[in-house]
Amino acid sequence: MKWLGVVAMAALIAGSCSPESENALITDTSAAPASETAAAATPSIEGLPAGDYKLDPAHSTLIFSASHLGFSNYTAQFTTFNADLKLDPASPGEAVLTASVDPASLWLPNPPAGFVDEIKGKDWIDARQFPQITFQSTTIAKTGENTANVAGNLTLHGVTKPIMLEMVFNGGYAGHQYEPNARLGFSARGAFKRSDFGIAYGIPSPGSNMGVSDEVKVTIEAEFTGPPWKDAPPAPPAN
Repeated sequence: MKWLGVVAMAALIAGSCSPESENALITDTSAAPASETAAAATPSIEGLPAGDYKLDPAHSTLIFSASHLGFSNYTAQFTTFNADLKLDPASPGEAVLTASVDPASLWLPNPPAGFVDEIKGKDWIDARQFPQITFQSTTIAKTGENTANVAGNLTLHGVTKPIMLEMVFNGGYAGHQYEPNARLGFSARGAFKRSDFGIAYGIPSPGSNMGVSDEVKVTIEAEFTGPPWKDAPPAPPAN
């Protein structure tokens, strides 16, 4: 049977432990005793500059999976997507993220001849009629020192519905001698029903696994670059 999956992005910002330096990686604990390492292991957004952050596509992935016959979780991804994050570390709950995905950038592992075009076609994501998938965050609710639930509106296949993503803030810095801009990263997990978005082809009958699951699971790894490092050392003189 065939499958499908689609996805969305979102953003989180959370945490409370202050870094020792704005110019160092927040989770650098290589020389700390075990007791101090445990306390310093939670990353924080304190010290990051407020402003606009742009997705770094070279260090970001957008992966989805769906159950196939109950035998495996078929996994694939979109390769072209973008996101913008507005962040003020003083008010992380007010952060806003917008994201867009090109459904024509669907990548499948070892597809049979014609299979990619079929999944992009009318029975599935219909990339020609609906050339963009978008996400707009609405609320961010902190759930832990560096975790949050991010709610937002996903527009897929011409339908807009609310979804929720569980986010983990992985760390960041205000700048580095080798990188003059702020950087942060996060991981996200979520799920939604494709039938909610009008994509119901191949869903198993009740009590059966013969088909492709209605539920689509989403996995996101993302890095963003932000405002320039104000305390960056001067550039070396040109030779």
